[in-house]
This record gives sequence, structure tokens and C-alpha cells, in this order.
Amino acid sequence: MTRQAAIAVAQRYFDEGGFFEDLARRVAVPSTSQEPEHVDALTTYLDDEMRASLEALGYDCEIFENPTGAGPIMIARRIEDTDLPTVLTYGHGDTVRGQNERWRDGIEPWRLVAEGERWYGRGTADNKGQHSINIGALASVIEARGALDFNSTILIETGEEMGSPGLREFCANHAGGLLVADVFVSSDGPRLAPDRPTLFLGARGVKPIDISVVLRDGAHHSGNWGGLLANPAIILSQALATVTDVRGTIQVPEWRPPLPSNSVRHALAGLEVGSGKDGPTVDTEWGEPGMTPAERVYAWNSFEVLAFTSGTPANPINAIPGSARAHCHLRYVVGTDVNDIVPALKRHFENLGFKSVQVEQGRAGEMHASRLEPDHPWVLWAIASIARTTGDRPAVLPNLGGSLPNDVFADVLGLPTIWVPHSYAGCSQHAPDEHLLAPIAREGLEIMTGLFWDLGADGPPALH
Repeated sequence: MTRQAAIAVAQRYFDEGGFFEDLARRVAVPSTSQEPEHVDALTTYLDDEMRASLEALGYDCEIFENPTGAGPIMIARRIEDTDLPTVLTYGHGDTVRGQNERWRDGIEPWRLVAEGERWYGRGTADNKGQHSINIGALASVIEARGALDFNSTILIETGEEMGSPGLREFCANHAGGLLVADVFVSSDGPRLAPDRPTLFLGARGVKPIDISVVLRDGAHHSGNWGGLLANPAIILSQALATVTDVRGTIQVPEWRPPLPSNSVRHALAGLEVGSGKDGPTVDTEWGEPGMTPAERVYAWNSFEVLAFTSGTPANPINAIPGSARAHCHLRYVVGTDVNDIVPALKRHFENLGFKSVQVEQGRAGEMHASRLEPDHPWVLWAIASIARTTGDRPAVLPNLGGSLPNDVFADVLGLPTIWVPHSYAGCSQHAPDEHLLAPIAREGLEIMTGLFWDLGADGPPALH
């Protein structure tokens, strides 16, 4: 059999409905990790769906309890020869809340519905559809060649939408055993554009930060006390306004990372960012001066105020509030001292005289920054394989603008990390009407089949 024959197997799997059938069955499992009443569905997804699918492909599957007590984790392994290279692939079987009542008429979260090129259902884009594509590609190579000619390990967790609790500890526990590998190749997140195959090589980190001013219990009449009582909302607004300048340029020195390397700048040169007609217009005059929009989102840090509350916003009263709170985060790239993010902001406010402003790490999930340099041999290998399949060079992002647990695979397991996303920015991930684009899914099957075929045929790239 040939490379093209293997890709043809993947095409038939899609065109004859096999992929839709598999994904429909997976979407039907209400495996949201954000609702306690669905906790049993997390195990169901691994034990009933993933185990059956992967054992049919010759994988040995084992489901483990999470070290933190969160959702279970599966390791599936197909070891053909210990002398062959091993690829670690990842996916998460959990989703965000279904939000059943907010989906438009005719579609719902736990039923796969095709309307033209859009396949609706919770998890279609994040992440059931994406790891299903990769599993389908592995199956296509096995069918065409009779073997992978490399070793394959697949890790499926069920807590990513809760910040992947326990994943770091779990991987550390198995770093020298079940999770030993040569390279990490997986899929999540969006392409740069729907029609542009994409690689990303890490992720920005996210540090949640809660900033507050609490001056007194309760509110006081704004007429009787106006001019006599300090207003926490004003103080907090003034403090927040010092974190960036008027165009969003970060003013906290410790939050400004090293300038991007030449290889990062080269990879990002000429890339256009945005989600086309389905997304907002990029504010070209916002963010770090002297950088392209692509560099600002993929190679630099950004501070965001996500929520600001003071008083009773829904029903304002004529009273000076006693407190004000803002939930913020810093999206940060490699080179930022993660341990100094919160202390640096405290020093910044103290130096400016904001004695009443309190800074604490937020309770929301935190993920660390990671990045593989775009000129790494494994990256060049993946670029060549994808170009061979599609006829065009893929976009290469040094890291995703968002966050995912790539640092666990890069730092804890010490692996070069390559992500090949099979979604797009307008997919309504985490929102009602989440969907997968059928043309991307089909091309994703072709791309991943080509990648896995090439690894078995040619072996790993020379690393020196």
C-alpha cells in the first residue's frame, strides 16, 4: 500500500459516513465536567466509548483514577516494537456545560446534527471531534499498512474544561513508564483561518488575578456622604488604568517578556489574524507598538479585565459602594517569570500609592506558557508532511493565543510538542451552537493520515 492509498482509506471513512457515526456516538455522551450530575458520564466516555474504539485497533487500554479526585484519565498503548519511535497523542473527553436551553431550534448539545457543512453538537470542535479525527487517521494507516510502524500512546483526560486538575501529577507519575515517548502530536483549538492548515507549538499561559478595593461594609447615600467617603470603584478604576497605557501597552516592567526570537518572528511574518466574517474586527492600534497583530497575540503578553463589579449594576442606587472587585488575567508567553506575576503587580500598585488595592491570585484554572521553536527538526518534518498532503505550506504559530495544558507535555514529559488543530475561530466553542466544519474534518483526516504514514515510512527526523 502507498501513502495515497492510506489517505484514500481516510477519505472513504469520512465520505461513507463512518466518521459521522463515530462522532455522533461520542457527542451523545453528556460528558461535561462542569456539572456534578454528569460525573458518571466522564467514566462512560472512557470506558464504553474510547476503550471499545481503541481496543478494536489493537490498543491496550487502562483507566486511572485522577490523583486529585477529579475526572478519570485513560492511557491507551499500541507498542509494535520497542526499537521504534513512540508518538504521544492527547485528547479530552469532557466538555463545557451543555447549555441546552440556549441552542437554537432544531439543534441540541448531545445530538450530532449536520446542516450543510456545519455539524452541530457539544464537543464537536472541543475536543471530541478533534481527537476522533486523529484516532480515525491512526485507524486508516493500520488498515492500509497493516501496522503503524511506530508505537502509539494516547492519553485521554476528562477534566480539561476545569483546568486539567491532576494532569500534571499524573504525567509526572508516569513520565518514566507508560508515557515515555519521542514526540507529542495532538489536536485542539482553531486553525489560523478555516481554509489554512495550521500548526501551533505551545500555548500562552494564563494567570488569573483578582483585584479589589474593600473600604467598608455596605453602601452609603451619595448625597449625604459624597465628597466625604472614598469611592472604591473610582480607586479600582484608577489602579486598573495604570496597568496598561491608553492603547493597551503593558506598563508593569516584569510583565514585559523578552522580544520574540528571529525564528518566531519569521514564522509569524505575513500571517493575518482574526476570524473573518464571524468575528470582530481586529483593533490595529491596540496592544504593543511596533508589533504586528500576529506577534501581539502569539508572541507577547496581554492583560485583560474580564469582569468589574461594584454596587448593584443591574439596579443602581444613589449610594457610594463599599467595595469594588475586578477579575482579570494575564495571558503570557515563554520568558515571563510566572512566580513574579502577582508580586510584580502588588509592587506596581504600592509604588503608585494605591494602598487600598488588594491583589490575589484568582481561583480560576491556571496554565503555564510553553513553546517549541519553529525551526525545530520535528516542526520542519511536520511542515513538510502537511505540505505534501495539501500542496501548501501550513501556517506555523509558535504558540496558541489561548491556553491549554501543553506545558505538562513539554516540561513534565520533556517532549517536543506539535498541535494540528481541526477547528476554526467561529466554531462557537464553549457557547451554544458549537459545531465542526465538515471540510476541515475531512482535510484533517487526510493531514493526520499523511503525518502518521510518513512517520512509519521515514522514521523520525534527525535531531542534530
